[in-house]
Amino acid sequence: MPLTPRTSHDGWWDSVETAPSRSRLRNELRLPSRARKQAVPNVPSRARKQAVPNVLSRARKQAVRLAQPLLSLLAITLLATTLAAQPAPDTVISARHVVTMDAQRRVLADGAVAVSKGAIIAVGPAAELLKKYPQAIRVNAGESILMPGLINAHTHAAMSLFRGVADDLPLNDWLTKFIFPAEAKNVTAEFVRWGTKLACLEMLLGGVTSYVDMYYFEDVVAEETKKAGMRGVLGQTIIRFPVADHKTPEAALAWTETFLKRYQNDPLITPAVAPHALYTNSDLTLQAARALDNKYQAPLLIHLSETRKENADIGAERKMSPTRVLASIGALDGWTIAAHSIWMDDTDLDLIAQHRCGVAHCPSSNMKLASGIAPVLKMFARGIPVGLGTDGPAGSNNDFDLLEEADLASKLAKVTSMDPTSLPAEKAVAMATIEGARAAGLDKKVGSLEVGKRADLITLRLDHPHAMPMFNVYSQIVNVLKGSDVSDVMVEGRWLVRNRKPLTLDPVSIRAKAIEYQQQIKKSLAP
Repeated sequence: MPLTPRTSHDGWWDSVETAPSRSRLRNELRLPSRARKQAVPNVPSRARKQAVPNVLSRARKQAVRLAQPLLSLLAITLLATTLAAQPAPDTVISARHVVTMDAQRRVLADGAVAVSKGAIIAVGPAAELLKKYPQAIRVNAGESILMPGLINAHTHAAMSLFRGVADDLPLNDWLTKFIFPAEAKNVTAEFVRWGTKLACLEMLLGGVTSYVDMYYFEDVVAEETKKAGMRGVLGQTIIRFPVADHKTPEAALAWTETFLKRYQNDPLITPAVAPHALYTNSDLTLQAARALDNKYQAPLLIHLSETRKENADIGAERKMSPTRVLASIGALDGWTIAAHSIWMDDTDLDLIAQHRCGVAHCPSSNMKLASGIAPVLKMFARGIPVGLGTDGPAGSNNDFDLLEEADLASKLAKVTSMDPTSLPAEKAVAMATIEGARAAGLDKKVGSLEVGKRADLITLRLDHPHAMPMFNVYSQIVNVLKGSDVSDVMVEGRWLVRNRKPLTLDPVSIRAKAIEYQQQIKKSLAP
């Protein structure tokens, strides 16, 4: 009988050919009368009776000898099953500095992380882990920082193909005069596919392992994100006017439910509903989006209080701030990630805290469009999880460099509060990692290097001239290092970048397509 492994978690076998019992051997070796006579044909009857037990004895001994290898095989199988149940790491990654971003904010000198089956199974001194797991693949990052992968809490990935199409404009003019017309003439599923590839390539090379996206054709975004090996919270845009993938909010919502079903419980993709903003959707649409999110326990992504004009217009019409309107119609009653959140007073911030919303702070975008500066220090005081987003990259911010956002977030808080201690480097690193994970609802999986979390991590080189010497690791990450200092990127225990070489994306074909779309967009916008 063959050995058939169970599919259940207990690791035992459905059926194992064990050693035959004595009674079974007796039954199987009990020879029929004719067989016994044939076995000893020339022996008298009494002699035959005496001879048969000897034959049976020899047969039993032979059967036991034959069973011995099977017993050995069984023992080996059980041992292998027991060993397989123990976490045996695939890789031990060591570096000069390991920044864990755990609750104790441990920083390990000459530390290491052990990874098995996509998960972190040990974090500690390199010498200890290498001794504990001698069979593991060893990766020594040398004079580097090993830290959690960065989390981009707000962006529109496929808009990478519109990079720089319109700059130095207020948000409303930028959207209505350039972006919306450019999208109407160019955005297709294939446009989104190649724009997402370009964005994923740039983000990976900058150390981003997870991102929160809001755009059209999010099923295509999800496909390309998975192919790249990245983690994504991906929101299908809902907006009141006809767009590339759906002509009405109702059609968009109906399709989005299919999207939510398709990616429910996916290891890398968290599907979401993304009503663009309060001012681009009706109350009924926003309530329907909230109901759909809650039905599938998915997040709702929305732009909120991004500009003074938005607040003034809605205040004049509704006699309430945008945040109060959303709260009053129940749109904040569930998992919500609010992008920008700039023009909020204390009552708005209290509502955000009460509803346990996450906030994506986008300093580059907010400065470039002169939208304002989010009150992040007040958010921290209320325990609101605040991550960092690049927004863009089409005019609102022209790149995906999250380390740049950490630097700017820290400096903006200092200059607006006139307090250089207000947002220290350690807090900025947290915003790019564990706080970003909290804001995006991913903190149970990623955001820190801890046993049980998924193995999403990066290394930053410290051997370049601008990166030496180093006295404080957090200061070095925020005030010194750039996205171009990222050397290696791992997501879910899989290497996506090694020594700055992307392993899951083809830069040559992506560059060729980007140039092709550049020419197409130019022609479409020509007078």
